Amino acid sequence: MVFSTGWLLYSIFFSAEMDMWWLGILAGVGAAIVSLPVLLVLTIALIRIEKLPRQRTDKIGWLVFIAFDCTLPYGLFGGLVWGNIYNRNNDWADYLQYALGVTGILFACSIVSMLLNSNTIKNFFSSFHQPTYSFNQIKQQMETEHAPYPTAEEKAPSNKTVFKAVITGVLILVMMIPALFVNNLVTERQQRQQEVVKEVSSKWASEQTIAGPYIYIPYTVNETGTDNKVQTITRHLLLLPENMSITGDIIPEIRPRSIYKVLLYKSSLKNNGNFILRIPKGIDQASLQLADAKICFGITDFKGIEERIAVNFNDTSYELSPGLPVSDIDANGLSAPVNLSLADFDKSIGYTMQLKIKGSEQLHFVPMSGNSSVEIKSTWSDPSFDGNNLPGERRVDDSGFAAKWTINKANLPFGTVLQGHDLNTATLNKTAFDKNNFAFGVSMLQPADQYAKTMRSVKYAILFIGLTFSLFFIVEVMQKKPLHPVQYVLVGLALVIFYTLLLSFSEFILFDQAYFIASAATILLITLYAKSHFESWKTAALFGGVLSGLYGFIFILIRLEDTALLVGSIGLFLVLALVMYGSRKINWYNTTTPENTASA
Repeated sequence: MVFSTGWLLYSIFFSAEMDMWWLGILAGVGAAIVSLPVLLVLTIALIRIEKLPRQRTDKIGWLVFIAFDCTLPYGLFGGLVWGNIYNRNNDWADYLQYALGVTGILFACSIVSMLLNSNTIKNFFSSFHQPTYSFNQIKQQMETEHAPYPTAEEKAPSNKTVFKAVITGVLILVMMIPALFVNNLVTERQQRQQEVVKEVSSKWASEQTIAGPYIYIPYTVNETGTDNKVQTITRHLLLLPENMSITGDIIPEIRPRSIYKVLLYKSSLKNNGNFILRIPKGIDQASLQLADAKICFGITDFKGIEERIAVNFNDTSYELSPGLPVSDIDANGLSAPVNLSLADFDKSIGYTMQLKIKGSEQLHFVPMSGNSSVEIKSTWSDPSFDGNNLPGERRVDDSGFAAKWTINKANLPFGTVLQGHDLNTATLNKTAFDKNNFAFGVSMLQPADQYAKTMRSVKYAILFIGLTFSLFFIVEVMQKKPLHPVQYVLVGLALVIFYTLLLSFSEFILFDQAYFIASAATILLITLYAKSHFESWKTAALFGGVLSGLYGFIFILIRLEDTALLVGSIGLFLVLALVMYGSRKINWYNTTTPENTASA
């Protein structure tokens, strides 16, 4: 019932799909059926707990411990299912976080159930009754031990410290529930940022991939069909440049949209080179349909064309128009009829093009020539060189970047003459040629690593909460000033709100500055809270120092890349050693040593 009620409340107030509220009822029925093994375990365990020579509070503590043991297998299985649904990267750290979150949710439901049935549970568990002793037994014990008759606590020492430690550990898992919500919040904000980028980019221009120019020439061949009749079939040739050189500048342009900034670009490119037109063996020159020849140029998004594109070919200027005669290389592009004659073959014909193209995210080039040279420079200082080839020469500094790619015939699996497929087929199926397998260039992306860094910090939530709760537990036991579980929850919420502060601040300022502000506010809040409870500035300073060291340690791990695992493992080992050292004098079972008994 508690699980079903929680599902309903979440569906009504927090879920976007409010019409799915009825699933809460099915969830309650399903939880009742699936939890039948827990009913069997508790049926056996409750009778044995009742027979233990313990106080009522200890028996209730054992009940809480068994309830946690029962929810743990369900949490591990539920975390695996949840992780497969929401985690596409097969990250075991995320699986563990989901498992802890599911365990915390289920255990929180069991705790609420126990609170609702607290009177019944107290009546079921009888208190530990003090045994009666005869007068002779008491007199004999007083003479031999010089001590009063043993109390119930001496016969069966209370394990309050142990159960408080168990409850503290359970609260750590419970606090993973809001940590999961923060994890989903980070993912949601990151997706929102990507949606804004796509929306603005779609209205500006998407990523651009440039291919060409190249010459299209159809020709005819005679073939004998299955009916032994000769048929005239039209095929085509694609002639690529012998040399191609592209030089230009990329001008970044940042457009604000809501709280986000979208990086766009404009480019000014010069494309020049030369063709050496050759006819493959086996093709008759008389079959060439030179009147239908076209010069083609491939581009991804037409919205990125700022000025008309014209190519100066063989001392004649041709203005390109949308549309390609074939889709062997490009699905989108421009073309124009070109004047060719047989006298133009087997000699060098130069060409030049001026391109004004805008886009977003990427600018890639396809080396559609025998020898290609691409040289790009920009004032943007955070490029990402990607694609099939990396630049042979590159420079990246605060003033911008410059990169140069050089590709020759030996680097490509095709030559400068490509023979097309049959144009008389009903559907123009693409050949095996895929330009994306050869494209290269630069990605112009706005650094949005605050979401990735925030997500990495959220993965350390259990470390933050666990070590902070452990410190509170050790201090409260040593100073004998216990904290209520509600106080632990308040401290845990302060640790979780740190991530929301970090996420919100990092969307407006640099991540490092946001981390400093969020961590300083959280450390100050918990330090003052510790001062108000323990009434000691020395203890408060201890909490402030430990939290400062912990937040500093996590900040270093977030910034590290290759050595993050090594540094993290050593740091966690040292932290564990300090915790073990600080807990060495804790009397876990509240037992009385012989020395203390004698002195008493």
